[in-house]
Amino acid sequence: MSDSLTMIRRNLLHLSRYPTLPLSLIGTPLVFLLLFVYVFGATLGNGLGGAGGRAGYLEYVIPGILMMTAAGAAQTTAISVAMDMTEGIIARFRTMAIKRASVLTGHVVGSTLQTVAAMLVVLGVALLLGFRPTAGPLDWLALAGLLLLVTLAMIWLSVALGLTAQSVEVASNLPMPLILLPFLGSGFVPTGTLPVGLRWFAEYQPFTPIIETVRGLLLGTPIGSSAWQAVAWCVAIAAGGYWWARSLYTRNR
Repeated sequence: MSDSLTMIRRNLLHLSRYPTLPLSLIGTPLVFLLLFVYVFGATLGNGLGGAGGRAGYLEYVIPGILMMTAAGAAQTTAISVAMDMTEGIIARFRTMAIKRASVLTGHVVGSTLQTVAAMLVVLGVALLLGFRPTAGPLDWLALAGLLLLVTLAMIWLSVALGLTAQSVEVASNLPMPLILLPFLGSGFVPTGTLPVGLRWFAEYQPFTPIIETVRGLLLGTPIGSSAWQAVAWCVAIAAGGYWWARSLYTRNR
């Protein structure tokens, strides 16, 4: 525990040394939020039915923006892990009397705290723009648990991607498909409006049930089977990422 806390502190201190990483994590979803609401929101909102307009589209797009924030954490984490692996600090840690697992724990917990803070900023900006969720206390609690589970899944996968990359440049590119997946789901437009082939992919990819569950918890829309599918996807990705990362870290001498 002591070694893990030391590594968490080290990871958080890196935020002040490399401010572009946390700024990118927060800034990118905010830019997309403002772009889609104020540039495309009026047109896309009218196509949703109901009240429509920018206000209606703001409610619809928030879950997708939150998932983009979680996916963005994968890129910053992969870069951070790749920097450690390529700069030789991991080799030095292995000569010291510390638990080897504490190094990965520091990356995971530090990145999780950073991502949760970014999601809170995104929600705060959405509230300033006029977003008014109808969630009750239990809904907020379930939402917090789901977002934390999604974040852990993305971060463990990104740790593995960072360990497998041979350079920081490669590590920055490997998580890019994760950032694009919310666009290819129900994050920005209903899946029913997509062409047949793309609609099939959108309905069965991991982010769609997660987005629908987040939307249902925030706004009271029907969730159906999306909840258990979302949890199943998160657990599977987190477990797979954890196993992959531990295997790579143990094998890499």
